[in-house]
Amino acid sequence: MLQYCYIEIKGENMNLYEAIFLRKSVRNYEMEVISPEILQEIQEFYAQIEGLNPGIRTEISIIDNTKGQNKRMHLLGVKAPYYIAFYSEEKDLAQMNAGYIMEQLALFMCTKGYGTCFLGSVKPKFGNPHKGDLKFMITMAFGKSKGSYTRKPVDAKRMDLKELCVYKEVPRQWMKQLLEAARLAPSSYNSQPWRFVVYDNRIHVFAKKHNLNHLGKYEEMNFGVMFSHLMVVAEELWLDVDLIRLEDITHKNFPNNQYVLSAILRT
Repeated sequence: MLQYCYIEIKGENMNLYEAIFLRKSVRNYEMEVISPEILQEIQEFYAQIEGLNPGIRTEISIIDNTKGQNKRMHLLGVKAPYYIAFYSEEKDLAQMNAGYIMEQLALFMCTKGYGTCFLGSVKPKFGNPHKGDLKFMITMAFGKSKGSYTRKPVDAKRMDLKELCVYKEVPRQWMKQLLEAARLAPSSYNSQPWRFVVYDNRIHVFAKKHNLNHLGKYEEMNFGVMFSHLMVVAEELWLDVDLIRLEDITHKNFPNNQYVLSAILRT
């Protein structure tokens, strides 16, 4: 099992890869104003994220709540100085794409020293689930946290890799790093619905079937969050990894799991 040395890293010295192992969900915030320059950086970072499917149009809105003016949002969820509302075209895997992009925004916010928290049921306006022709997907609270916005990896309440993985071949070090990042991915109700079949150069990803009906639309979003961790680590380690759906696995029947995608190292 990989061992990680925990160092209290200030936000401006942290990158996305490090944020994977340190970020935690924050539910208590200082109602402080964030500078327009930082808010612009958030918009610019979002604009350069390439989604799982670049053909899906998306948009974000940053909602100011520094004066508590959006009471409905914090009555239903978490009181924070700011929220990001995410909108998307309604296409295949749109929810997964939303989770993939929003988790990278959460990691970016962590590198800037801000806390974040996904709010599944909080919409920006009553009865208005759309922005133009784009559908509302998810809200994320963010701002300066009361207390720490990070935690040690060992303090994350996650299942061990031995519970999540079936190893068909002995994994190499870089494979262990990919899997550890996937293990630490947040999920709704901390369900960790993913299971991994691991080979030397590929990971086949499955969803536990009993979770699918329970979590509904957020099941797909959970996987987008987890895939974002895989791809951030792949970029950090200079690995060419493709996320693809293999038809020969798609057509097989598995009693307790449903095939989702495969992460394959390009050689």
